[in-house]
Amino acid sequence: MKNNYRITLLFNANKAYDRQIIKGIGEYLQATQCDWDIFFEEDFCTNLENIHDWIGDGIIADLDNPEIESLLSHLSIPVIGIGGSYENEKNYPDVPYIATDNVNLVNTAFHHLKDKGLEHFAFYGLPEDNKTRWASEREKAFNHIVNREGYYSSVYRGHRTAPQTWQYDMNRLADWLQSLPTPIGIIAVTDARARHLLQLCDHLNLMVPDQIAIIGIDNEELTRYLTRVSLSSVGQACKSMGYSAAQLLHKHLVELESPDVNEAGQTKDVKYPRILVPAVEVFERQSSDFQAIKDPYVIKAMHYIRNNAYNGIKVDQVLDSLRISRSNLEIRFKEERGHSVHQEIHNSKLKRACELLASTDISIADVPVLCGYPSLQYMYTVFKKDIGITPKDYRIKHVSYSI
Repeated sequence: MKNNYRITLLFNANKAYDRQIIKGIGEYLQATQCDWDIFFEEDFCTNLENIHDWIGDGIIADLDNPEIESLLSHLSIPVIGIGGSYENEKNYPDVPYIATDNVNLVNTAFHHLKDKGLEHFAFYGLPEDNKTRWASEREKAFNHIVNREGYYSSVYRGHRTAPQTWQYDMNRLADWLQSLPTPIGIIAVTDARARHLLQLCDHLNLMVPDQIAIIGIDNEELTRYLTRVSLSSVGQACKSMGYSAAQLLHKHLVELESPDVNEAGQTKDVKYPRILVPAVEVFERQSSDFQAIKDPYVIKAMHYIRNNAYNGIKVDQVLDSLRISRSNLEIRFKEERGHSVHQEIHNSKLKRACELLASTDISIADVPVLCGYPSLQYMYTVFKKDIGITPKDYRIKHVSYSI
């Protein structure tokens, strides 16, 4: 039996989705210590021109790209496909296939927003393109879900981003945003598209999440740092998909050497497995932290606090922004929130500190400055009093930035 296999990976590692899948493949290799020689372009991108010059033993490929699917369909070596799920069975490639469950991703995002008490929903997608069929599948899933549930919905695809048309495209997206009823929950087809929404809401003074709650898909680490409001996102199980694909390919390679394989190199009973992988979870952050509040003064106060608590603001600054008396606002807060304005500021700073400790590798010594605490010692006192553990212990217990 052959011990060493030459394997090609056809992915574009400039995409977070592909990078995580490659990590999953790597985890399988590390866990099993199987002897694979991996061929991967030095720039970590797929070069299709020379694919037929590679004489290897197997391929794991991103088959969301129909061009790759077409090129690989004529090869005699085993191919394991990875990509999105489809409503129409005929759209699946005729190879073993690991699919991210697009219906489950959208359903997870929808119920996250619905459970917040929202009753209006929208979807920001991508223009139709044969290379982004997964985006169309997510849009179809959204339409099916909201129609079944009987809620108001709106869909906007927009255009692909390009420097020449950027301002025009953002103006059209702004027109759509301003036409929506509020409060509303918007599902963006990717985190990158969600970032467009967050930036525009900031420019248009549309309060996030009080008027517009936003959730993306991917839980892309880089995107989280490019907006002032932290983005909630549905995490995909990409590493698990990569691991499963490597496991499936290895099994197939071993089976090809068994006596049950015919002369054409195919097993006597060919059954191509298809595995649909659901979402991991919702990583909830500020952009979808919607709370059903009716009092307009409390809504505005909450928005001001969320955006400024980390600057060390006091209650007086909240009052100045609203031009309302303290006694009036405190009564409204007690009715809507069940606590004081001061407590809301305190909660916002603490929540921010917890997010930074759990989802980034920022030095603990730098967290107080970013959260509006006067000193590291003061933040330690707050944590011990409110949570019962130190910030260091909280990070150890909840850290997720390396996942």
